[in-house]
Amino acid sequence: QVQLVESGGGLVQAGGSLRLSCAASGITFRNYAMGWFRQAPGKERELIAAIHWSGSSTYYAGSVKGRFTISRDNAKNTVYLQMNSLKPEDTAVYYCGSSTTYTGRGNDYENWGQGTQVTVSS
Repeated sequence: QVQLVESGGGLVQAGGSLRLSCAASGITFRNYAMGWFRQAPGKERELIAAIHWSGSSTYYAGSVKGRFTISRDNAKNTVYLQMNSLKPEDTAVYYCGSSTTYTGRGNDYENWGQGTQVTVSS
């Protein structure tokens, strides 16, 4: 049974930083691309970052490029999202997902966790 557990969210002031973690179990983690998504109230869930199973390639949505960094530790079955220079518009529930294919298409990902809330105050 695949399980993804996100953590690290919280309340932060604009300009601050947070580091999210997503721990995976029930899959051979090193064989999967991983993605970070977010969903703001009233909006659809969007893919904001993805990383190849090897960590050799990454994808970022334009809204976070240059501010967020995705990384992974295959030995710990964990993917991270370092978020810097946070803005109020980054406020959302953040989720991780897995994919058998490294892709920038959100629909290719599955196995969502429960999400972690990130709130950025102005």
